Amino acid sequence: MGDEKSAREMIYETNRDVKWICKTLQRMEEQDASLEARVRAIEDWQHTKIGEEQRMQRIGAGAGGLMGGVVAVVVRFLWGG
Repeated sequence: MGDEKSAREMIYETNRDVKWICKTLQRMEEQDASLEARVRAIEDWQHTKIGEEQRMQRIGAGAGGLMGGVVAVVVRFLWGG
């Protein structure tokens, strides 16, 4: 019987454990929010980078089309084609 805890001791220990669990959960939620913010920042950067790459591809395609037209006009002018 000497090893058994009194009801008061068990309640005190349980209360302490619940407080520890609550603090741990709060820290986990803060870390999750921080991680979520970092992931969103990376996603925003990635979308911006993809948008810039697509814009450069469109500019390149437009320039290529323009140069093709110029070459066609020059060929037609020089060789009467």
